[in-house]
Amino acid sequence: MHKVEENIERVKARLQTAAVAGGRDPNSVMLLAVSKTRDTKSIQQAAQTGITDFGENYLQEALEKIDILKSLGLKWHFIGPIQSNKTRQIAENFSWVHSIGRLKIAQRLSAQRPSTMAPLNICLQVNIDQEATKAGFSGDEIPLVVEEIAQLPNIKLRGLMTIPAAQHDPIAQRLPFAQLRSLLEKINGSLDNCKKLDTLSMGMSADLEAAIFEQATIVRVGTDIFGPRNKTIL
Repeated sequence: MHKVEENIERVKARLQTAAVAGGRDPNSVMLLAVSKTRDTKSIQQAAQTGITDFGENYLQEALEKIDILKSLGLKWHFIGPIQSNKTRQIAENFSWVHSIGRLKIAQRLSAQRPSTMAPLNICLQVNIDQEATKAGFSGDEIPLVVEEIAQLPNIKLRGLMTIPAAQHDPIAQRLPFAQLRSLLEKINGSLDNCKKLDTLSMGMSADLEAAIFEQATIVRVGTDIFGPRNKTIL
């Protein structure tokens, strides 16, 4: 068995244990394999275990992988910072975008998503700890932004994403995730049933259990699947 396959087995076991402990169906949590800087061979190994969803941060690198691996029918998620001049290629090549921190970016993705493709699933990035070095909306901004973005064509607003400050204590890890969950619940209280949000993209290798306890629906795991990062070799 390849190392990647062994790692995925361990991560899936962690996911299942956390979900069961939290009274949840493990199938309610998507494992998103963060494949930035990883080679296509490693991605193929992960795909052979049943992983279908992969997250990328760097557009040019991602586009090359998408082309090389197009026969596998994978779903690609863009999870990195988004520059305005890159939105067209993101809109044309990805199934999900998790890192929308400006209204302008959502508007451009909406305008540039081909009408022949399914709506682009998007999450709004929330700077839950209000860190100066991180992008994203503040919690106060989100309700107003949701109203505008929910009306845009060719995209589907699915939920919220956050990357909180690193914590080692499990209880401390849960606090920002609980805040994001509460924010989503607050937003859903003002939306029609057909527009309610269903996605919390939160939790990574070091804190996926805490995120699952707080109702994460997507956990983004890179290091614990692929190991320490190396220079990308396609």
